Amino acid sequence: MIRGFTGIFAAVLGFLSGGSVWAGEIVEKPVRSKVVVIPIHEEIAKPVLYIIRRGLKEAIEEKVDTVVLDIETPGGQLDVTFEILKALEKFPGKTVSYINREAMSAGAIISAGTDEIYFAPGGVIGAAAPVLSDGGDIGETMKGKLVSYLTARMRAISEGKGYRGEVISAMIDSDSEFKIGDQVIKEKGRLLSLTALEAMKTYGDPAQPLLGAGIADNLDDLLDKLQGHGNYSVKMLEVTWSEQAAQYLTAITPVLMSLGLLALFIEFKTPGFGVFGITGIVLLGVVFLSQFVAGLSGHEPVLFFMLGVSLLAIELVLFPGTLALGLTGALLMFVSLVWAMTDLWPREPIPFASGVFFRPLATVMGGVILAVVLFLALLRFLPRGGLWGHMVLDAVVGGEPGLARALVGGGVDEPAAASLIGESGIAATALFPSGQVEIGGRRYEAKLAVGYANVGTPVKVTGVAEFGLTVEVLS
Repeated sequence: MIRGFTGIFAAVLGFLSGGSVWAGEIVEKPVRSKVVVIPIHEEIAKPVLYIIRRGLKEAIEEKVDTVVLDIETPGGQLDVTFEILKALEKFPGKTVSYINREAMSAGAIISAGTDEIYFAPGGVIGAAAPVLSDGGDIGETMKGKLVSYLTARMRAISEGKGYRGEVISAMIDSDSEFKIGDQVIKEKGRLLSLTALEAMKTYGDPAQPLLGAGIADNLDDLLDKLQGHGNYSVKMLEVTWSEQAAQYLTAITPVLMSLGLLALFIEFKTPGFGVFGITGIVLLGVVFLSQFVAGLSGHEPVLFFMLGVSLLAIELVLFPGTLALGLTGALLMFVSLVWAMTDLWPREPIPFASGVFFRPLATVMGGVILAVVLFLALLRFLPRGGLWGHMVLDAVVGGEPGLARALVGGGVDEPAAASLIGESGIAATALFPSGQVEIGGRRYEAKLAVGYANVGTPVKVTGVAEFGLTVEVLS
């Protein structure tokens, strides 16, 4: 009887755990391997870096077993190539290059940074000598330095991988001879390039392939060879217009950020919610989106930024003058912007001492400083009235500006402002907590000390602040 109950319990447990039961024993279903395929089907440039970096970070978070680079490229930028190699080193699982058609120049160097290199039947790899961006030759001295560095780098990342370091070096350096034993693979005066069959040819004792780990007819065939047919799930990434746009947007991040911050500040200083608030949110949204597409951040910085904006809004609307909420909100906004631009990797400690935060901090500080400069320029040079008139104390209803003119730009005229203290009026716009009040047929910028007020609410002047009057609601 007990044994019968044990069998039933095992069956239920097996069902709940995703396994199956046979003869009273739990038989676990095999766990399918996870594979991510990242394409490199164009010149090596920042859009390729972005998709690789973002794909690798997502693969780490999703505990992916294998990342495959589907390579078909004529080459590209050397600095971007180094960034890709650094990113590949961060992935703890297996990395594989699949030379779908060609991996020339920078493509060959990237291939060397993966654990294994597979070829399509017609695949070609090689000719990785450094050249100028327009394809011209580099000066002899500089070329010698670059070649020396690149070949040393290739040997370092190829340790324990057979002939790979020597093969890739022969693709970079035309002035050296490459031979195995007595057999010359590459003579001096030319660069090495290999077909799939040549890469798979074996040399030495014991015999081992020159470069390749195997030949696969297509990606499906490759994945079956790596994981076994039906034993994997695959996620295919691709470079889209967003990566193309991100390479330009990240270059102007400080400008976008400063304009966004300026727009939000103006929105906080004007009554209601309108074009400035929408503009600020859109511009900062573009900043966060471009950093996400570039593979630098996830979604978390956006959440922290919105929390910071919320705290700042609560400070301004409900509890003005308390400072604690406002300062906390401003700090969260600042930290989230720095976070969004920092190249942090999942499951790695934050490298505070590595200088990884230096560039993001400089970028954010530059954006904040530019926003302040633009705001001061607006105060100094923009004409009064119109939308801008909402930010300063200005008379717009009847008569000459009078007192209002004395309260803008260069500070508050205390004696003139004192004549309004104790006067009563109504809220000409909603006060959240800033807005406009109407006193004696004229409008003035005003701010509630606490809370908010709807249009038409009776108010009383209690003092004068830098940009307008301070008022309280009449009970």
